[in-house]
Amino acid sequence: MYPTPSFEARICPPEQLRERITTLPRPLVFTNGCFDILHRGHVTYLAQARALGAAMVVALNSDDSVRRQGKGDDRPINTLQDRLAVMASLGCVDLVTWFDEDTPIARILECQPDV
Repeated sequence: MYPTPSFEARICPPEQLRERITTLPRPLVFTNGCFDILHRGHVTYLAQARALGAAMVVALNSDDSVRRQGKGDDRPINTLQDRLAVMASLGCVDLVTWFDEDTPIARILECQPDV
């Protein structure tokens, strides 16, 4: 059996977010999206966003939230758990969490980001 990859520790359930962000340096950057099919534009944008602060939290739309966006009956292509793992593996991401609502306002209010 292989050990759990270290990046998995960056996945943060919403109920732990307030506590976990206290360990991150400021200024804190926050961004969100579904990131269903991660591409070069996404990773460029994420790296540029991270450069605006000392740490970055990314919130992903849950599978139900993605479906409500009307992007098609086959979306999301990748499950939330898979999207969380891919996002957490990026060096520019300090924490990744999720939201089931249509907007990430609850996660924003919990994080109180600087950017």
